[in-house]
Amino acid sequence: MRGAWGVSRSHRSDRRRNSALVKPSTQRLWVRRFHEADGAKTGLVCFPHAGGSASYFYRLSAALSPDFDVTAIQYPGRQDRYSEPFVKTIDDLADHIFAVLNPMIDRPIALFGHSMGAVVGFEVARRFEKSAGIKPTTVFVSAMRAPGRFGEETTQVEDDAGLINRMRTLGGTDPLLLADPKMLEMVLPAFRNDIRALDQYRRDREVRIGAPITVMTASDDSLTSMDQATAWEQHTSGDCTVHIFNGGHFYLEKHPHRVVTVIAETLRSRHSE
Repeated sequence: MRGAWGVSRSHRSDRRRNSALVKPSTQRLWVRRFHEADGAKTGLVCFPHAGGSASYFYRLSAALSPDFDVTAIQYPGRQDRYSEPFVKTIDDLADHIFAVLNPMIDRPIALFGHSMGAVVGFEVARRFEKSAGIKPTTVFVSAMRAPGRFGEETTQVEDDAGLINRMRTLGGTDPLLLADPKMLEMVLPAFRNDIRALDQYRRDREVRIGAPITVMTASDDSLTSMDQATAWEQHTSGDCTVHIFNGGHFYLEKHPHRVVTVIAETLRSRHSE
């Protein structure tokens, strides 16, 4: 017998057994919920950008809750996990996140990743489909080239000045933070680690997930061209929809209402199918 996820009872039993291996304290470290949404039929897990943290999605959670159960992933090495070692590759990061999320699944779930978070979300979706027989309702990929387009160029920014300039160019970071040496000392190592992880990431163009992909990209994003963004259609055997914005790499800060509308309408349409 199979449920709404298409997950067999044996898979659910496996998850219950595996949940004993993931302590609640570990789950709280990785997964943050800012607003309660116990009655929501669909969950949305959000994955931050390079150098980013779970708190970036607080406003998105406020806008979508309680209709959707919004959670965000907190990567090690930042904010309250500052003392923990970084995870150095995208694959290892996805492995850790999948291990934490898998026992928690109790409803249909979608994934939303911005910038680096897009490929992290894609890799987590691959692991759900391959290892747990779970297909997310939708994988939202925001402001990032398709996995098969990595390796076309590299960004080897090692010195602090180069990293700061890159953060300033991309946006998404408070200018006051960039001008504060003490704050920079805290955020630069995480950004450097994540840029290196992206530089090492490679995936064949033939690698696909079964879940539909919703691409959200800006026509004036200096990091991702339209060709690189629309190439995500090669990585799903399901539907691929593209939504084009303006406003650069962090377009979602300039168009919050439209971003929320795209996500909510997409999730509602998937739930009704």
